[in-house]
Amino acid sequence: MHHASIRTADIHRAIAFYQQLGFDVSDRFTTGYTLACWMQGDLGRLELIQIPEPSPPPDPFGDEHYVGYYHLSFDLTDITPDLPTWIHDLSDRIPSLKVLLPPTQQLISNRVYEVAFIADADGLPLEFIRLLKA
Repeated sequence: MHHASIRTADIHRAIAFYQQLGFDVSDRFTTGYTLACWMQGDLGRLELIQIPEPSPPPDPFGDEHYVGYYHLSFDLTDITPDLPTWIHDLSDRIPSLKVLLPPTQQLISNRVYEVAFIADADGLPLEFIRLLKA
């Protein structure tokens, strides 16, 4: 995948949030009517696009009837040995961090994962996943 694109109400606030996740701005540009940028990091590449007159986003995490894109998922297996500590350290850097699902273990097929969800600067759900054992 080349990148995932996120529409944001405030690109500067979104940049500051994603920088705390290890992303850095690699390119700034306009779409012809608004500000945009690419951010690159160990977790991949994101495109942020500021929306001039944003409407509140749906709540894909809280609405069990929501249909559409659900969340981005970032694999932290090679980045941290401990997802609870990683989330705790992130909340120290982002005091307003909203944890949607604290780290928990999930069995998928024959693998055990550690999984957590947080909300980004616009309230969109982000999943962080770490393989514990196969």
